[in-house]
Amino acid sequence: MTDINLYGRIFITAQIEALTGLHIGGSAAGLEIGGLDKAVIRNPLTNRPYIPGSSLRGKMRSQTEKVLGLRQNNPIGTVKIHTCKTPADYNANGGCPVCHVFGVPGEVEATGPTLLVVRDVALTEASAAALQAAKPDLPYAELKTEVAIDRVTSAATPRTVERVPAGAVFGPAEFVFSLYDAADYARLRYVVEALQLVEDDYLGGSGSRGSGKVKFSGLRVSARARQTYSKSVVFREFADVQGLAEALGELQTWAQQTVPIEPSNAS
Repeated sequence: MTDINLYGRIFITAQIEALTGLHIGGSAAGLEIGGLDKAVIRNPLTNRPYIPGSSLRGKMRSQTEKVLGLRQNNPIGTVKIHTCKTPADYNANGGCPVCHVFGVPGEVEATGPTLLVVRDVALTEASAAALQAAKPDLPYAELKTEVAIDRVTSAATPRTVERVPAGAVFGPAEFVFSLYDAADYARLRYVVEALQLVEDDYLGGSGSRGSGKVKFSGLRVSARARQTYSKSVVFREFADVQGLAEALGELQTWAQQTVPIEPSNAS
């Protein structure tokens, strides 16, 4: 059995602003609003909308799969994702970026540890207060009516979607990237690029109809090495993802210096 050595972690935090209305679906149960077809997911303790880490991470993964042209070969419920089925696939050509960074389902033959953790992202206190003061259609949310048109009969079927209004800010979002192998320094690239890909696409539902455009801002990068794990070392702060992308080479070099991996364990 191969030993698993965690050498440290890279932390990226950011604010997420909804540039257009944001809909990440929850359950409509308990919402006494006539005609509401799609409700947003909410924290049951505060009733505030939030961005699930699974939704954000899943979008990052799917966008990375698409840009790399990977085969969607593993059905998960009603969707398909890319999954390396064998260790040989997982390790081919230096290692599958998606399966190394984002992991593989538990039923797949054991490979290696998942590198990226994405936390749930709460609505900021400032945005919560602003939305309360604005008194939207629902607590912290608006109602958007969409109409589906039958292409044959031209009959219209309206449906009502709940969205967090444009301008709302969630944060801090936290992305935790663990370093187990020297090859992981290069794999940081896929995390940064995935953030850019999400910005250029959309988050949540109804993206092709205008919802879900988001922007990451106020990014901060830090690290903890296992030798001095109680001490957090800051790399830099960035106004936007593009700034972080332009400093990617510096980040990778800094990561190697701050979270060193013993040469005997390098691949």
